[in-house]
Amino acid sequence: MLDLAVVLVLIVLNGVFALSELAVVSARRSRLHAMAEAGRPGASAALALAEEPGRFLSTVQIGITLVGILAGAFSGSALGGRLATWLTGLGLPVAVAEPLGFGLVVALVTYLSIVVGELAPKRLALRHAEGLACAVAPAMTIISRIAAPVGWLLDASTDLVFRLLGRAEAPEERVTEDDLRALVAEAERTGAIETAERRMIAGVLRLGNRPVRGVMTPRGEVDWLDATAGEAAAHAVLTRTAHSRLPVGEGSTEAMLGVVQSRELLAALLVGRPLDLRAAARRAPVVPDTADALDVLATLRAAEVPMALVHDEHGHFEGIVTPTDLTEAIVGAFRSDAEPGDGPVAVRREDGSWLLAGWMPVDEMAELIGLALPEERSYHTAAGFVLTAAGRLPPVGEAVEVQGWRFEVVDIDGRRIDKLLVGPMRAAIAPAARRPGSGLLAG
Repeated sequence: MLDLAVVLVLIVLNGVFALSELAVVSARRSRLHAMAEAGRPGASAALALAEEPGRFLSTVQIGITLVGILAGAFSGSALGGRLATWLTGLGLPVAVAEPLGFGLVVALVTYLSIVVGELAPKRLALRHAEGLACAVAPAMTIISRIAAPVGWLLDASTDLVFRLLGRAEAPEERVTEDDLRALVAEAERTGAIETAERRMIAGVLRLGNRPVRGVMTPRGEVDWLDATAGEAAAHAVLTRTAHSRLPVGEGSTEAMLGVVQSRELLAALLVGRPLDLRAAARRAPVVPDTADALDVLATLRAAEVPMALVHDEHGHFEGIVTPTDLTEAIVGAFRSDAEPGDGPVAVRREDGSWLLAGWMPVDEMAELIGLALPEERSYHTAAGFVLTAAGRLPPVGEAVEVQGWRFEVVDIDGRRIDKLLVGPMRAAIAPAARRPGSGLLAG
């Protein structure tokens, strides 16, 4: 029984080393930092081991190797011999009993070593990496100091092998945006965050990648006041607009004076005071259309009025951007802010295809249907994506094919694509191709 107990202890010790190895390596350093700042015992030691993974892994490997050798030698010589003697007593020939006893012991010890000494500890370490890392770190630190000379030799030898392979430098540890998206998706799947929270986080990530041109209200949709047009024209704009702030121009949008508060002008009209748009205009910041949306958010915080005028590189007025535009990029448009006649941005149809608004941000469309977009692109909407793929404005009923998806133009408002029907090519081509005037243009 003592021999069996020794073997079991060695197997459990092997499991402790395996658990320690995976727990420290897979523990997130950000969590360990937070736990160390909170005074969690062992967290600082776990961080120290994680900072030098080479020496730590060398120490663990020394322990696992020694335990494996001892377990194999002890089980073969002690347990194997005892089992062979027992089998001989049952009447088996010595020539059969000795290899059979040794083989059975090796098989049993190997099985226990794999399950108890490797798989179960490693699975446990993956489930509770940070907590177990803190628990085992003090003991592993002591063992690392004891085995420091041998550990240094093994670590240096490993570095030499990497240099010979041309990979001397360790890769920089960093979290990519894809890693963050995957982490958020996993948090949603496990119930750690709600679906609405995941969508908002995805919106923040999208906003960080958008230029202001991708979130602004374009020039053609901006309600503005002409300081040279007279009170009647200003009154007409004020009574039809739903916006609380309006830009003021001197004869055209190319000569913007600033921004006025609609309620101040309406109050003046109610008491019969004359309108002085130039005097009422407040200075608004001017931002280039290539500026990052998040940088513009900081500009709006510091501005006298929460509205910025967007100009291109030639100084031409391109549109306006407000905090509402940036908020909608994160949480979506509010129904009360929608223009009359605006429908949902995306509607899933019974056949699995999508009816999309042309003004839908192209990164949201790509995320919705699983489309790969180039890093550098000049378009920011689904309509712009189709125009770029077609190379022109397609007529109603025409379609373009891109990455296995078919984008059919189903409605045009003036010279702007208003609605798109999007679906996998195999599901959507056949019925649409029979329409008069319908065609396919490869993108």
